[in-house]
Amino acid sequence: MTADIHGLSGAYAVDALEDGERASFEEHLSQCPECQAEVASLREAATQLAAISETMPPPSVRDAVLAGISNVRPLPPLEPPATLSQPTSPADGVVVPLRPRRRTSWLLAAAAAVVVGVGGLSWHPWSHGPDNSQLTATEQVIRASDAQRLQKMVDGARATIVRSASLGEAVLIADHMPNAPAGKDYQLWLNLPGRGMVSAGLMPRNAKQPVTVLLQGDARKALGAGITVEPAGGSTKPTTQPIALFTFS
Repeated sequence: MTADIHGLSGAYAVDALEDGERASFEEHLSQCPECQAEVASLREAATQLAAISETMPPPSVRDAVLAGISNVRPLPPLEPPATLSQPTSPADGVVVPLRPRRRTSWLLAAAAAVVVGVGGLSWHPWSHGPDNSQLTATEQVIRASDAQRLQKMVDGARATIVRSASLGEAVLIADHMPNAPAGKDYQLWLNLPGRGMVSAGLMPRNAKQPVTVLLQGDARKALGAGITVEPAGGSTKPTTQPIALFTFS
């Protein structure tokens, strides 16, 4: 080992040494109180990070890491400078070896923190996807692998229906829909086999900003969805022509 053996404390703390290095370092560790303290502190930090409640990172983090794996070139190990000494005093000219900065140790510790849980995140680039148990019902539909998206323009606004047959749910995403006329509501419907249009709830009133609504009812076998303008509070059956119709494939 050409590098200062003290700098291996971080790699040892995260079990990243090869057998030969580990044996040599453990022999050194038994006689070095400074390395003993550093290894203990790194392991304690990893334990504390593991206790932090997990928070799912956004999907873009995993995508960015996976996309960068094939493009990032690993750097070679740091080598100690050719000259690692300095005089202890101008008078006697005696030199004492300088210890390389523990950059390797702290970089390894930082890498361990990312894997264990930085800022409450616990995630690995080889994970198969987000834990859907931590998502809302609406988010699960939008992120479902079989999500079907259908769009319609309504008075210059965009209305999108996202439907997941596997989850049996559908979501309306309305982007800057105009307000319903006075005394009226936008009502949502699911077209069910043998039943026709069945009420799936109302859109929030005065919602000019983008709004997301989880449709009520089983969308698993639904043939489609629709939006109508109904008296305030809604109707049991559509009383007007739909302003938007969506057909599920």
